[in-house]
Amino acid sequence: MPVTQPTSPPVLGIPAERLPKHVAIIMDGNGRWARSRGLPRFAGHRAGAKTVRTIVEECARLGLTQLTLYSFSTENWNRPPEEVALLMDLYVEYMRSQRKLLIDNNIQFVQIGRREGLPPLVLQELQNTLEATRQNTGMTLCLAINYGSRGEIRDAVQAIAEQVKAGLLQPAQITEQTITDHLYTAGMPDPDLLIRTAGEMRVSNYLLWQISYAEFYVTDRFWPEFSIEQLYTALREFAGRSRRFGGLDPTPT
Repeated sequence: MPVTQPTSPPVLGIPAERLPKHVAIIMDGNGRWARSRGLPRFAGHRAGAKTVRTIVEECARLGLTQLTLYSFSTENWNRPPEEVALLMDLYVEYMRSQRKLLIDNNIQFVQIGRREGLPPLVLQELQNTLEATRQNTGMTLCLAINYGSRGEIRDAVQAIAEQVKAGLLQPAQITEQTITDHLYTAGMPDPDLLIRTAGEMRVSNYLLWQISYAEFYVTDRFWPEFSIEQLYTALREFAGRSRRFGGLDPTPT
């Protein structure tokens, strides 16, 4: 069913204006979920892909502005070649099978990360989905594929340095906004909420610049176990926090 308008369901128990606009998720624990059930690691990745669909649909229904999912890091190339190849095949399958879902739900798809090194078929299916959803006006689904935040910042610094070298920019003119505008996420809002599954207490080279003021929520649930109810728990916790951005609590007790 297409998304009609943003709504905060009664079961969520918080007003729509208290929802985060941009949620970023580190989807961790697919392999451990599979291992705990005596299954091969790739079974965990397939189960995780089903969770992606569930969470994407619900976030769109709630009226979020953007959902950014850490799908494949630059460090993930160090995994066994057969696992990497299966993951690349899964991206192709996901892009093909979920394209209609994105269109029907008015979701715009974007990808951040380096395209160099990704298999041609993956690049083609990414491009097909980008083009098919370009005119959509609802939530943005951003997949971070072949992404690493340190590399992103390095690329931004190099691009800015080239502008300085060419005489188009003076060092004194470089601001935080200059850097923001040269990141892969240029034009996107910073995440309000960062969710990490599988209980790990680290950010794993993910959106290091962008999450400077994000609220963190960590759950012990593996990603394939992450449900709509778990999402609601994270959103409720976010809604109950006071975001001061370095200032004072606007409603002191």
